[in-house]
This record gives sequence, C-alpha cells and structure tokens, in this order.
Amino acid sequence: MPRFLSIVVALLITLLTGCGGSAPDESTMASHVAVSDQWASASDDGMAAVFGVFTNTGDRDATVVAGDSPAAASVELHEVVRGGGGAGVMQPKDGGFIVPAGGRHELSPGADHLMLMQLKEPLRPGADVTVTVRFADGSSLPVTAQVRDFPGGQEPYQPGTHGRG
Repeated sequence: MPRFLSIVVALLITLLTGCGGSAPDESTMASHVAVSDQWASASDDGMAAVFGVFTNTGDRDATVVAGDSPAAASVELHEVVRGGGGAGVMQPKDGGFIVPAGGRHELSPGADHLMLMQLKEPLRPGADVTVTVRFADGSSLPVTAQVRDFPGGQEPYQPGTHGRG
C-alpha cells in the first residue's frame, strides 16, 4: 500500500504544480502589451470599427498583424490615408500596427483602427464586443470594447489596396 500511496502523491504533485502547464510566457509580444480606452462603433450591419490605445512595456517592438472576433466574419487592420483632395480613404494596413518598445500606438477615428467585417449581428450601444488581436510572434491578446454610438468619418473603403493610395 505505501508504494500505491507514493504514486498517488506523485501524480497529485505533478497535477498541482502544473507540470507542462500553461504558465504565461513573458517573452511574447502579447505579454508586454495592454489596451486601454477601447471602444467600438455601433452598427446595424456591415462593418464596425474598434479603437483604443496599445501600450508596450517590453524592450522590443510588438506588431499587431491580425485579429478575429465572434461578432464578425473577419477582422482587418485598417488605416485612413489622405487622397489628392484631402479626403480620407480607409484601406487595409500593410505590415500591421507597430507598438514601439516602451511606447504606445493609438487606434482612433480617421486613423489606424481594427475593422470588424461582415457583422454577424447588430452591435448596439452599451453592449460589449470581444476582439482577439494577434501579434507577429503568434501570441494573442483578448480585448473587450464597449459599443458606442458614433457616426464615423464616413471614409470610403478601398479593399485590397494595402497601403497604395
């Protein structure tokens, strides 16, 4: 019986100490980035934007390269560029959003933002929407944003231009 007991104790210790468990990896981009002041634009259908401020406490740049959300068919990283007449045009952003080491990167109306594409249901003011942003190193960060009424900048969308204006 003592041998059986020692095996059970060894198994319990292994389970409780998390051998092979999921301790946070402090070397990932996501482990050093936080998001604040996040919010999303209300929309009945189509697209909605997500804004906020990424802050990087790490010693290397962190690059947001993609995202996904249960609220939309896809999430795109967008920028707004000024055309010949000064009007803003929204387009996918090549290379992602770089959050500099020890710095910040703001997502704001009329500039860089996350775009929820092909909404699965309306986003109503006061509700929350979750987006998971993905970094160049494969790590990810869940972000919850409150939905707010916002008419938007009404920039036309130029899909597939990827930085060429």
